[in-house]
Amino acid sequence: MKRRRWRKPSKDVPEKEEEEKGGSGGEFMGEAEKDQGETEEQNRGKRRRKTQRGRGGGGEGDRGGGPKPNRMLKDDNGILIESNMCHQCQRNDRGEVIRCTMCKTKRYCLPCIHSWYPGVLKEAFAESCPVCRKNCNCKACLRMEMPIKHKEKLELEFSAVEKMEYSKYILQLLLPFLKQVNEEQMMEKRIEAKLKGVLILFAEALRFCSPYLPVLEIKVERANCQMNERIYCDNCKTSIVDFHRSCPNCAFELCLRCCQELRDGCLQGSDEGNTVEFIDPGPDYLHGVETCPVMGSTKSGMCARQSRTKIDTGMICNAEIENASVDDLALVSQWKSNKDGSIPCPPSELGGCSQGFLELKCLISENEVPELLVRAEKMKKELKLEDVPAISKKWCSCLQFADGPNVSCGNLRKAASRQDSRDNFLYCPKAVELQPEDQKHFQWHWMNGEPVIVRNVLDTTLGLSWEPMVMWRAFRQIKNVNHPVLLDVNAISCLDWCEVDISVHQFFRGYSMATFDSYGWPRILKSKDWPPSSLFEEQLPRHNAEFINCLPFKVYTHPHGGYLNLAGKLPKNFLKPDMGPKTYIAYGFAEELGRGDSVTKLHSHMSDVVNLLTHTKAVDLQPKELLKIEKLKQKHAAQEERELCRDGKTSTMRDEAEKGGMENGDNTDNGEVNHKTRPINTSASGNDVKEGDIRMRGRSKGKNNKAENVERNNLIDAANVDQENQNSPISLEVQRSRDIELEFVDVQSTVESDETSRGGKLDEWKREEIVEVLRNNVADVDSGALWDIFRRQDVPKLEQYLMKHFKEFRHVCCRPLEQVVHPIHDQTIYLTMEHKRKLKEEYGIEPWTFIQKLGDAVYVPAGCPHQVRNLKSCIKVALDFVSPENVGEGFRMTEEFRVLPQNHRAKEDKLEVKKMTYYAMREAVLDLENS
Repeated sequence: MKRRRWRKPSKDVPEKEEEEKGGSGGEFMGEAEKDQGETEEQNRGKRRRKTQRGRGGGGEGDRGGGPKPNRMLKDDNGILIESNMCHQCQRNDRGEVIRCTMCKTKRYCLPCIHSWYPGVLKEAFAESCPVCRKNCNCKACLRMEMPIKHKEKLELEFSAVEKMEYSKYILQLLLPFLKQVNEEQMMEKRIEAKLKGVLILFAEALRFCSPYLPVLEIKVERANCQMNERIYCDNCKTSIVDFHRSCPNCAFELCLRCCQELRDGCLQGSDEGNTVEFIDPGPDYLHGVETCPVMGSTKSGMCARQSRTKIDTGMICNAEIENASVDDLALVSQWKSNKDGSIPCPPSELGGCSQGFLELKCLISENEVPELLVRAEKMKKELKLEDVPAISKKWCSCLQFADGPNVSCGNLRKAASRQDSRDNFLYCPKAVELQPEDQKHFQWHWMNGEPVIVRNVLDTTLGLSWEPMVMWRAFRQIKNVNHPVLLDVNAISCLDWCEVDISVHQFFRGYSMATFDSYGWPRILKSKDWPPSSLFEEQLPRHNAEFINCLPFKVYTHPHGGYLNLAGKLPKNFLKPDMGPKTYIAYGFAEELGRGDSVTKLHSHMSDVVNLLTHTKAVDLQPKELLKIEKLKQKHAAQEERELCRDGKTSTMRDEAEKGGMENGDNTDNGEVNHKTRPINTSASGNDVKEGDIRMRGRSKGKNNKAENVERNNLIDAANVDQENQNSPISLEVQRSRDIELEFVDVQSTVESDETSRGGKLDEWKREEIVEVLRNNVADVDSGALWDIFRRQDVPKLEQYLMKHFKEFRHVCCRPLEQVVHPIHDQTIYLTMEHKRKLKEEYGIEPWTFIQKLGDAVYVPAGCPHQVRNLKSCIKVALDFVSPENVGEGFRMTEEFRVLPQNHRAKEDKLEVKKMTYYAMREAVLDLENS
């Protein structure tokens, strides 16, 4: 196997492409392109455009990159004729236009004002047009290069005092990890010295006043690696930072961790893994009709991740299947180190050549790391820095409100109800109220591994539109020499988790209005890595800039200038990981579907992430459509019961319920199905099918109505505690209000009925959550997504629960999971409300649960498992960053990823947190030395 290197692609532009630049009529041509020289064809194109503008009554160069003379036409009498060409649509035949009195050059027709700027009055356009306000959403303005003045705002500037304080902070937090990296390298260097018969004289290290610089009379050869390359270990696929072993004949490379495990006889990370080959049984199976059995376990990847299948077809999902080889396993076990610690090159079947031994190489200068460590220790001593930053020892001031009746005054949001815990409330400030000193407040919660929610972030922006049709016009591309053809979207069907191809127009049409398959089941899609980060920045540069600028705590989140964002510490010419921004577009319904809900399944990131909800659209289902869904839910439930009986199994949940004295079984007399007695379907679920069928059971039982009504009112009042923005305009018809009221009664009564049948009771805040979900769907225009974030310290118990219950979940082709490699990193499980209840019941843990509203920026620390369910169609923009507080989680998760099977989706370490740690420490020490 050849060396696994990633090289940064060349950005050189072919001469032919250079000559063709200039674009088609109507597309913006930036200033940078003009400076490169114009061909005769470009000049002719420009003359044609000028002529066209002249025919329209003159044009001032709306599409140009700089100011152009305002050319007016004259009538037969020599009187100037004012242009009526709309800046948005470039037409002059659409009636009245509103002229801007500020710039005196731009005009907008009334149809465009109503279509693209709803809610903005004509008077506001006359006072200052969208171009003057820098939020024009015409296609040309969306793609234009940023004006120089606005570009300057993208860069952050720090004073010398700020740089010194931040450098101290980085030094305190990262010093232990730099020591860890150095110790691993020094251990390997000592082994190399023994192999070469060189005596290590640690006493001589005293001449350097540090134990980190022992005199090793050996020289480590520097590997031939370019700055724009990333080298991976050929065994575990972990990114190599500095020291490693390499074969001089075939360039097989092995990281230090694998070297250590090979000598200990416990090499990990080379297993190919197993998977299940899923065959798509077609839409009949998805809706409760048994068609064909699932195929058995073979050898594997993570099953059908590259599958491409059309909705409503019976095509086979083409999983990447590889036959397991016993010979390969034998080869791995036979590859051993020698008694003296030397490591032979593995056989060709494992990527080597079986010739010679692996030699010690380095990517950085041989003594760079130990010398940096000496300088860091010296600086720490001179500045009298403690091992831990002082902020971690302080008590957060907002916690004094956590025990009081009025929580909102402390900018807190209740998200859990753990006993004897003070982290049930999350820090939730408003963006417009943040002050510089609030960064210390943020750091306290962040250092403790708590998520942070910043509200109303969009209130700090220029007001660029995130409407789906605006996004569609920006991303859609038919033909242009400056942009690739872009007509299709790579999307995931949330019903069977297979990839589908759909046109951009159809995708955004389904975002705003419900579409159904032939069975009457809602078709829910979400974008899959679309558009790519580079395309988002290219096609929507103004949105990209506005997103980066509006994020609070920019010292952490800014991708290039954030001083505490370690991702920006890598040298400019280095191959950097893709940190975003990334756009996530998904359909969603507040009504619980059970199968096919719009979810992001449980997973965790090696890096920190901030997720901003920029747009929501409520898609209501009609009563006739809901009736079809309810009938299909019953078929789904019956199908799952049949599959359990066919396999000769009983539900784990049913067995545990019987042990707890709960009432089980199916009541076929009145058509009820007790869904708590079957495996929970999380192929894309939110709170499982229980909520939908709960209503049916509630109507049939209908007891204790008076008590239920009282409790329902209490729940609604409790749900209102977190509604701090009650001034949102909500206009509902009287009849609809009554329907909502009845729905609340229905849900509340059936939830309590369901609890009684189990002999248990949901926590009050969990029942509030169910009511709040429905309430937000019809009343709160800002609600968007339901988040569950788990604490890091709860991860071991969470993994135990998932390994115990994984067969109760569904994934590709809506088939039950047959196996799990890693219950979190596989990203194949979504915990329903029932599973979250049982998780707390069995293991005593629960997540932070809250609803992300429009304009909310959710900060999720690295290593915190989380899942999301969209209550409405949502557009979110996310950005990864690496904070010094969470470097330890990056180290831990790097180790978790390296032991995953070779074909696992999370296998490769593209973040390179160890490399970031080194360069961040180098910059911090240098700044402190120069201050």
